[in-house]
Amino acid sequence: MEKYIDLHTHSIKSDGSMTPAEVVREAKKAGLSAIALSDHDSIEGVREAMEEGRKIGVEVVPAIEFSVQSDTETHILAYYLDIENPKLIQTLDECKQVREQRNAETCRKLNELGFDVTMEEARAIAPNGIIGRAHFARFLMDKGYTSSVKEGFKLYLENGKYAYSGTQRLKDEETVRLIKECGGLSFVAHLHLIKLDDETLKNFLIRLKGAGLNGVEGYYTEYTPEMQEKYQNMAKELGLMISGGTDFHAQMKPHISIGTGLGNMKIPYSVLENIKKAKELI
Repeated sequence: MEKYIDLHTHSIKSDGSMTPAEVVREAKKAGLSAIALSDHDSIEGVREAMEEGRKIGVEVVPAIEFSVQSDTETHILAYYLDIENPKLIQTLDECKQVREQRNAETCRKLNELGFDVTMEEARAIAPNGIIGRAHFARFLMDKGYTSSVKEGFKLYLENGKYAYSGTQRLKDEETVRLIKECGGLSFVAHLHLIKLDDETLKNFLIRLKGAGLNGVEGYYTEYTPEMQEKYQNMAKELGLMISGGTDFHAQMKPHISIGTGLGNMKIPYSVLENIKKAKELI
């Protein structure tokens, strides 16, 4: 019987969202064999998720999704990194401070557009302190400014829209080196959101490979079949591995289901097996 995985999931404890343990239980309910909990610039939920995984028989990969400086939107996933590493903990604390600045900028821009949203409201539904664009998108929907979370991103919060803020603490090569230093493996997430033409994207990946990049996200919710084939072939050509996931955010992105994304994604366990083999060689 084929086993399936999801190596890109998030827990944002808020109104309608899930704790790390609840995400793992959702994965079990969906029939997944393994997941990676990869919260944004945070490892706070990893221990809880791994403990729940041990209890109910779901393999949980310790992970994180780093946001890095970019003209567009560049995120780097890290798997199997040492979450006790002092440099990692210090860097994440710095990222948290920069995230506060970024969220305040987003909130200010939404206010300028005439939307009644506040940082206090955002903090109230994010008791773990990790506020993101999804929270603001949820407010826009709940207050009737948009019809859905997805529409909030599309109109105001995605890269290139007025309320988007690209302020980040980390540079791309710096992030790859940090992940390597912490014993982890690095993968560039959702390649289409970087918005580079194919040749420029290749050169970007070659540069990061020089810093120690291990792979790219070869399966992703928003990829068309053509994009998936293109990115997986690109990875093969460049000698990079692939990972894959849905970018599950519970009710913050209700159109995305864990394990299957928009409903038809299937990521084979062999993808994780290859990552684990690479980890053994470190």
